[in-house]
Amino acid sequence: MTTVTDTKPAPPRAKKRQASVLFDAPGPKARMRHNILTLIAAIAILGIIYVVIARFHKEGQLQGKLWKPFIQGSTWTDYILPGIGGTLKASLAAAVLALIFGVVFGLGRMSDHRWIRIPAGAIVEFFRAIPLLILIFFVFSGPPTIANALNREFPEVSAFAALVVGLMLYNGSVLAEIFRAGINSVPRGQSEAAYAIGLRKGGVMRLILIPQATTAMMPAIVSQLVVLLKDSALGWIIAYEDLLNTGYRLIPTQYGNLIPAAIVIALIYIAMNLSLSYLATWLEKRSRRSRKSSAKTLGTGGALPGAGMSQDAVMPT
Repeated sequence: MTTVTDTKPAPPRAKKRQASVLFDAPGPKARMRHNILTLIAAIAILGIIYVVIARFHKEGQLQGKLWKPFIQGSTWTDYILPGIGGTLKASLAAAVLALIFGVVFGLGRMSDHRWIRIPAGAIVEFFRAIPLLILIFFVFSGPPTIANALNREFPEVSAFAALVVGLMLYNGSVLAEIFRAGINSVPRGQSEAAYAIGLRKGGVMRLILIPQATTAMMPAIVSQLVVLLKDSALGWIIAYEDLLNTGYRLIPTQYGNLIPAAIVIALIYIAMNLSLSYLATWLEKRSRRSRKSSAKTLGTGGALPGAGMSQDAVMPT
C-alpha cells in the first residue's frame, strides 16, 4: 500500500550568468570582490560630490540670491526662452536639410553608375572626416576670407547660416551611411522577388526596399538627431544666440551666477536630449514589434545582410 503525499514544487532557482567566449561567470570570491570595489567606488564618488558642493558653498555659489533670477519671469522671457527658440530653430532647420542630404547621397552611394557613386562616396567621407567645429568656422569665415584674398566681395555669412550648414554637412554625411546601411539590411530575397515580377530598380527601391528600411533606420536616425541637437551648442563659438549663449554667457554677466546658470542650462539640455532619446527608444521597440518589415533594426546587433541590388544577377530568364 502506497501513500501519496502532497509535495510543493521547488521554487525556481535564480538564473546564473552563463559563461561565454568573452565572459567568465564570476564565482563567489569574484562577486564579493566586485561588490567591495563597487562600494569603494560609490564612496569615492560621494566624497568627490561632497568636496565639490563644499567648495561651491565656500565660494558663495550656493547662495539663494544667485538662484533667485531663475524664479523670475523676466529671466526666462528675456534670456532662456529666446535661447531655447534659437537652439530649436537651428536644430530643426539643420535636421531637415541633413535628412535631405543623407537621402540624396545615401542613394547616390548605391548607384550603379560610377560617375555618381564615386563622387557621392568621396563627399560623404570628406565631410565625415572633418571636425564639426572646424567645419562651422570655415563656413562662417572661409568664403569672405577667400574672396578678400582674390580682391572680390562676398556677402557676410550669418552665424545662423554657418551653424545650419555645418550641422547639415556633418550630420547629413552620417545619415547617408545610416540610409545605406538600412537599405542593405533588407534581406536579399525581397529585391530578388521584386525583380522576378518585373519591377525595375527604381520601383524596387521605392516600393520594396525603402519602406522596409525605414523601420530599421528610424531609431538610428533619431539618435543622430539627438547628436545634432547637442552639437548645435557649438554655435556659441561664433556668437549665435542659442541657449548656451544666452543662458551661460548673458545671465552670469547680468547676475554674476556662473555655476547656477551652468547647472540650469545643463538640466534644460538634458531634458531636451532625453525627450528625443525616449522617442528613439520607443521607435526601436515599435520597429521590433512591427511585422511589416523583415529588416533588422540598426544598432541592435547582428550582421546586416546584403540588399541584393545587382539586377543582372536576379533578373528572371
